[in-house]
Amino acid sequence: MLLNLHVKNLAIIDEVDVEFKEGLNILTGETGAGKSIIIGSINLALGAKLKGDIVRQGCDHALVQLVFSINDSIKERLLDYDIAVDEDEVIITRKISSNGRSTCKINSQIVTVSALAEIASLLIDIHGQHDNQLLLNKKNHLDIVDDYGKEEISTYKEQVYAIHKEYKDVQRQLDELNVDEDKKNREISLCRYELDEINNAKLIHGEDEDIEAQYKKLSASTEIMEGLSLVSEIMEEGNNNVADGILRAIKSLGNVVKYDDNLEQLSNMLLDIQALISDFNGELSSYVDNVDSDPATFMEVEKRLDLINLLKSKYGKTIEDILKYGEECAKRLELLENQDQHILMLKSKQKELYKDMECKSDTLSSLRKKWADSLCDKIRESLKELNFLDVRFEPDFVRTLQISNNGYDDFQFLISTNPGQALAPLTKIASGGELSRVMLSIKSVMSDSEEVETQIFDEIDSGISGRTAQMVAEKLSVIGSNRQVICITHLAQIAAMADSHYLIEKSAKDGNTNTLIRPLKDEEIIDELARILGGAQITQATIDSAKEMKEMANQLKQKNN
Repeated sequence: MLLNLHVKNLAIIDEVDVEFKEGLNILTGETGAGKSIIIGSINLALGAKLKGDIVRQGCDHALVQLVFSINDSIKERLLDYDIAVDEDEVIITRKISSNGRSTCKINSQIVTVSALAEIASLLIDIHGQHDNQLLLNKKNHLDIVDDYGKEEISTYKEQVYAIHKEYKDVQRQLDELNVDEDKKNREISLCRYELDEINNAKLIHGEDEDIEAQYKKLSASTEIMEGLSLVSEIMEEGNNNVADGILRAIKSLGNVVKYDDNLEQLSNMLLDIQALISDFNGELSSYVDNVDSDPATFMEVEKRLDLINLLKSKYGKTIEDILKYGEECAKRLELLENQDQHILMLKSKQKELYKDMECKSDTLSSLRKKWADSLCDKIRESLKELNFLDVRFEPDFVRTLQISNNGYDDFQFLISTNPGQALAPLTKIASGGELSRVMLSIKSVMSDSEEVETQIFDEIDSGISGRTAQMVAEKLSVIGSNRQVICITHLAQIAAMADSHYLIEKSAKDGNTNTLIRPLKDEEIIDELARILGGAQITQATIDSAKEMKEMANQLKQKNN
């Protein structure tokens, strides 16, 4: 359940902090007061895509924070995302900087926007103003059925998807082998040439690094020898070399050490230095003896390096890439040389895959029909509660010629809203108000099979009025008795059914516009209902009507409870 919404520096919101309650939470306000911004802020916190400049002017960032209470089941599912929950609360925070970047956190743990959206689907279901239009595209109808029966359906959907993917991969291989004789012969010749070129090079992993180091050393051999010759002259060959100088110093110190025992330590240090210099000169001499400055060796290394670089320019940036290309080339050559045999094998495999895919699709379709019948029965009953007195609501399945990764079902909902009227596609017959009620029915039925404890309806009352509006209000109240509902509405009938009523209003101060939201108390609720009923002119009769409407709503809720 959504406990708290905190918004700061978002669009025209300076700062909003509101606590939501159990049951039916109703939000009302004048047109343009900022109702869409409130719902938009919740969507942003739950991972919605950033649109435009939403940070309040003059601020460096915006912040949206949601606090949810959760049950043990949701707590366990959050562990799949490595989200630890110590208490029975989840705090979702999204901070949006003025440069358009955002940081998402769940219980102070940074998460990606995609992970946030997945986790949000466990906590809340939001029906936006334009979601009714989803029903106008029949591709979405099958998704509704699949969601309704997902515990059974999802397993076979995944199996069909996997088999179809393998089937398409086999088809790709067949297409690659389906070449004419001339093209096949040319490709065989090219494969043989490339494979021979790679194999004849006898490449060794890591060889290129060794060859490059050797080439670098050989190309600088003259400079190296000149430098080492100067070092050798300083250390042991010149008239005033270091080795002779140290020897003279040792003799001189040896002549006076007998006069002072403290000089013995210095003498030993000189002896150690002499030993180090002797070792150094030995290593230097050995290195000079092993420096290879032979032009033939240099040419051989250069030739090998040129060959490796040539192969890299053709087949890959590293030796590993070249060898991998060679392996793929060998596989392709084998396929081409044994084309007929492989085509027969792939066609046989494809036939088996299609048979398996069709079998799984049959099971998938049967499950969909079972769940679709159950769903339509419940939606039909729900629609009758929403003033569709003689409604018919049926599933319509047609088998497609081809099997896709979603099976072979072409599906849509059919509806008839009047006696004697033939069933017709929902996409063609339903008006705006009818779509709203159908969507509300779908949401109410779906909510019974989902763990989500909070549902948000943004103007679900679009296109309805009168008795129908009253029935929609009663339906929302029933849903609110089982889970938390947050609803934005323009209709007094729906607002009167609120368990908690909030007013969204806009104010202007010092040239700045600000949206606020606050809970209403008894008299304030009546005043707001009167405003919705009466518009600009609120009379005593309007206020009396508002009181009567609220009293009747309270009586109805008590009766239903």
